[in-house]
Amino acid sequence: MRPTVALPGTDLHVFPLNLGGNTFGWTADEATSLAILRAFTEAGGNFIDTADVYSAWVPGHQGGESEAILGSWLADLPAHERDQMVIATKVGRLRPHDSLRAADILAATTNSLERLRTETIDLLYLHFDDDTTPIEEQIEACCDLVARGHVRYIGLSNYSPQRMRAFLRAARDTEASPVAIQPHYNLLHRHDYERGIRPLAQEYRASVFPYYSLASGVLTGKFRTPSDTTGTAREASTSALLTEETQGVLNTLERLASLHDATPATIALAWLRAKGATAPIASVSRPEQLPALMAVADTVLDPSEVMQLDAASQPFA
Repeated sequence: MRPTVALPGTDLHVFPLNLGGNTFGWTADEATSLAILRAFTEAGGNFIDTADVYSAWVPGHQGGESEAILGSWLADLPAHERDQMVIATKVGRLRPHDSLRAADILAATTNSLERLRTETIDLLYLHFDDDTTPIEEQIEACCDLVARGHVRYIGLSNYSPQRMRAFLRAARDTEASPVAIQPHYNLLHRHDYERGIRPLAQEYRASVFPYYSLASGVLTGKFRTPSDTTGTAREASTSALLTEETQGVLNTLERLASLHDATPATIALAWLRAKGATAPIASVSRPEQLPALMAVADTVLDPSEVMQLDAASQPFA
């Protein structure tokens, strides 16, 4: 039995690696996505993250592709296996329900439930704040979803610290009290989370599930120069990250990886866990990429190793 982590304020227990579903239907076709899901659960994983907007950015896609693939897989699981899965999705970015008005939250969640072919979403994130919608209206809609049994728990992603605090404070002691925060956080992107969001997560005992945990693949070590990214699906998001400061982080990751008989990706994820992340989000396009991610469950950095990575990534803090 692989280790799991209990989420405060819930009855959920999750594997300490959150499998990202953004690749499903994008860089992984349906057959490959299903193979990834099977390999993930066979290795002990039970926590999967997606969003209604995945993958609307791909030419010819409408959004909902990832949820639909995940839903077809869930529908084929025996009931006892489905009950062990923790499914997180996000709403608020997919047209025509791309706001956080109450009507759009409710409609978008209904559509996600249909695509996921499930009666209840374990963890529903509001994907991006909509500062044209009062926090109180957002909370009321989330309370309604929980009361209806459509959603078990609520999370927040991409809110400013000020708006997040307002939501957390107003939702305290309601059914919409957020139990999870999904921030952009990795060795190359530290400042926003560590200075603004982490104090809120600690104060409100919210679990933290960072996205871009591997900086769009840069922290795996497979890219060293901008030319290495040419023609890849993530070229636009990776090439600009390959700076001199990044090389210092990659060198430290590779050195520590050799000491642990691990990969740089495993060490980058282990650093996030050492910094308080509950279960980093990471995705793959092929099943054979999974073992390096799953190994985070058994990889613990000692304090001196964390300090070395802290120092190497200081330019990004």
